[in-house]
Amino acid sequence: MVFRCQRDSWARQFTTRVVSCRAAELRPEGGGEPVRGFQVVLEDTILFPEGGGQPDDRGLIGDVPVLRVTRRGPEAVHFVPAALEPGAEVLLSLDWERRFDHMQQHSGQHLISAIAEQMFGFKTTSWELGRQRSVIELDTPSVTAEQVEALERSLNEKIRDRVPVTVRELAADDPEIETVRSRGLPDDHVGPVRVVDIKGIDSNLCCGTHVSNLSDLQVIKLLGVEKGKKNKTNLVFLAGNRVLKSIEQSHSTEKALTSLLKNGPGEHVEAVKRLQSSVKLLQKNNLNLLRDIAVLIARDFKSKPAPKQLFVLHRKEGDSEFMNIIANEIGTEEALLFLTVGDEKEAGLFLLAGPVEAVENLGPRVAELLGGKGAGKRGRFQGKAAKMSRRGEVQALLQEFINHQNPGA
Repeated sequence: MVFRCQRDSWARQFTTRVVSCRAAELRPEGGGEPVRGFQVVLEDTILFPEGGGQPDDRGLIGDVPVLRVTRRGPEAVHFVPAALEPGAEVLLSLDWERRFDHMQQHSGQHLISAIAEQMFGFKTTSWELGRQRSVIELDTPSVTAEQVEALERSLNEKIRDRVPVTVRELAADDPEIETVRSRGLPDDHVGPVRVVDIKGIDSNLCCGTHVSNLSDLQVIKLLGVEKGKKNKTNLVFLAGNRVLKSIEQSHSTEKALTSLLKNGPGEHVEAVKRLQSSVKLLQKNNLNLLRDIAVLIARDFKSKPAPKQLFVLHRKEGDSEFMNIIANEIGTEEALLFLTVGDEKEAGLFLLAGPVEAVENLGPRVAELLGGKGAGKRGRFQGKAAKMSRRGEVQALLQEFINHQNPGA
């Protein structure tokens, strides 16, 4: 069956009747618990069911939102959250912004695939209409920057030429089908076959919705290429309103950077490079200072006439190296060291160091108390802590262990 949405891609409202309605569940695209609702079949529909690489439409049946549209043989199945009465006359309303975006990207893909093959012999093996960008998989191991530039120039020339795009239907056994570009029909396809013609450029079997003239695409921007599957290249593109939205986003970013960096757009890259160099230098100096602080902390502990058997230290700034420097300087043959770095009430890092047998016994218990994970060897146990606020409990555990080992102390 060819649906109304395929015969008239521009129809935004349509009156039809409910054929059937049955209870069903819908699994959300992002995962999660199934949503309970109803599968509704209509006499005809202007809501496109997913197919040909094009996502499904959204819209309303009366005032009931349509959450998904899928094809089941000759039927379009609409998933809705509320039951509809079979035989009832209903008004369909289309989410036009979503539909027109899909039309621009899909017709853009047809044009790109046709011109890429004509100019360079690159055949399209698959494509994906994504939420932010679309990708065409080309049957070639590489595409040069010069080829991308030439292809984009040719595509936008065709758009400016206002080339008509038409849709016609052929019988499934029509011999002309063999001459039309295609990646094959679904196994459960029934009824006539749709051919999308870009006049003088391309004829392609397709079930999707399309613009009626290349000028409706407005513009195509090729964002570049990415390595695809074995011996394939992915060509990334935007068409129509997505190009305008991308320019708007880039301009907003440019304005924000101009305000932050206090210079013009042409100087942004150099300014960021200078900032990166400054940050690297500051990080290096900070690391050196932390190392010096670690050595001073350790020497201060060792300089005491009677060093304690338990040394506890927390510091907001620091890393694993900072803690290990302290442990190396103090030595862990006799004293137990419990060191932590990070936010006092959130996540951070910890190190338990001391006599090998004591650390092997206490390390996993310390990690458990801190709600973290760790590992160790040769008298050191370190890892990540999710509950730094429980450091006091760890200190009490270690002190109890020392008291037990030295009851007369």
